[in-house]
Amino acid sequence: MPPAYQVLRERLREEIAGGRYPDGIRLPTESELVAKYGLSRQTVRRAFQDLVADGTVFRVPGRGSYASEHGRRYLRQLGSIEDLMSLSDDTTMEVLDGLHRRVDIDAASRLRLDGDVVYTVVFRRLHDGVAFGHTTIHLPPAVATAVLDSPDLATGAVSTHTVIGLLEPHLRHPIAEAAQSITVTAADPAAAAAVGCGPGHPMLRVDRLYSDDQGCPVELAVSQFLPEQYTYRVTLRRSS
Repeated sequence: MPPAYQVLRERLREEIAGGRYPDGIRLPTESELVAKYGLSRQTVRRAFQDLVADGTVFRVPGRGSYASEHGRRYLRQLGSIEDLMSLSDDTTMEVLDGLHRRVDIDAASRLRLDGDVVYTVVFRRLHDGVAFGHTTIHLPPAVATAVLDSPDLATGAVSTHTVIGLLEPHLRHPIAEAAQSITVTAADPAAAAAVGCGPGHPMLRVDRLYSDDQGCPVELAVSQFLPEQYTYRVTLRRSS
């Protein structure tokens, strides 16, 4: 006899697949399932954890757990620099504001530049035609020079590339590190328009600073992801 959490997990999975809980419909709460099936809260929570992990269910803080139609919600497993760069394998980059020169004191500071000038490109990322993220990327002028004329970074361009993937062949030193911070933020007007939600909607914000093997920053990416369409998973391994 399988454990109770597995029985509940498969029951919910079958109900989602069978259409009882269509894509985007809220599932019963943990308390409701505890009362309905006479299970412990720990059992119900474990079943939900498995469903969230495989992308069948997604959670929206403060609102509940929702069914996710496979293929519409994007699940990304990350464990290396190569995983970050392989976003191009199954997503599309649509450039909203092509690579251009601008003064940005904050971005220049985070890139450890002597001046205040950076080069910036803004795009949204889609999976199966559904937009799930809005990203602003800042580059040091010396790095941006190599891709200034790239048609993939012009306004309106649609490609399956990543900016860091376009950059690395032109760098003197390979990418060695990506330091990132993850927070929750409210969608600004640009991000809201890009992913089709209202301004102020809760978003997952990921700031990522790429550096080469000499410790020099080469790209600062600031992304806002729509939680209804995106699952971010990181694998942590013990050091030997």
